[in-house]
Amino acid sequence: MKNHSLHYSSTNTYLVSGSGGVLLFDTGWAGTFRSFCSEMGRVGIPVQRISYILISHFHPDHYGIAQEIAEYGPTIVVMDVQREHIHTADAILQREPEKRFRPIDDARIRIVSIDSSRSFLQEMGIAGEILSTPGHSEDSISLCLDDGSIFVGDLNPFYELEMHRGTTIGKSWERLLSRNPKTIYYGHAPAEKMEESAAKQDTGKKRRDASQEYALVKRIIRYTDKGCSAEWIKDKTGVETGWIKDVMRMYLTHTDISVQGILDRMEIRGK
Repeated sequence: MKNHSLHYSSTNTYLVSGSGGVLLFDTGWAGTFRSFCSEMGRVGIPVQRISYILISHFHPDHYGIAQEIAEYGPTIVVMDVQREHIHTADAILQREPEKRFRPIDDARIRIVSIDSSRSFLQEMGIAGEILSTPGHSEDSISLCLDDGSIFVGDLNPFYELEMHRGTTIGKSWERLLSRNPKTIYYGHAPAEKMEESAAKQDTGKKRRDASQEYALVKRIIRYTDKGCSAEWIKDKTGVETGWIKDVMRMYLTHTDISVQGILDRMEIRGK
């Protein structure tokens, strides 16, 4: 199996290639289809070679171009635990008609049960399983490969686990940890080795005074709501890309989080 990380929007998306097919994990925002095609060209895989599209959860930044991609041949697969959530965010995406969002065509999707996920993946020659990992949302799922790669979408990061012991998030991580993961692939943060995530210390970032950081986080949130990339925000603010991506991930993966809540979590991460 071979994995490719695709970089064309504020959401990380991934290709997993097996001996008999290719799986796309998440798709990013509406309006990014052309950028997606360019990125596929970069990795040398035609869109038509994608067998299935798997969505970590049905929030706007994760399924925005799923139907556009499906028009070129891939099938959107929906896990049974996600079935009632497919269209919950359609109205949000339809507020910007210039992005030409296309709702998922229910008549053309494939429903797969969590219990049969291993046999489904085997159809593509991919060794692994799909787990229900609620916490960020009820419909969140994670892709767990037997080689130790796990794709978790917006599940709260592993380094925050102690904050979530006994919660739905904590139980989802316990389920993932039972599969002995080696590398974590996030929806809004760089991939990390498990040992790096467990022992991570954030000593390389320049410290700013509290009022400056608060104002910067507010600006980054505003730009993120407009669909701006981390690189674009860096050009506007002069802030290092890694710090911007941390803020974006915190904002996109924690429902109704405040600016101070983002700063508090970033401080915990750095200790």
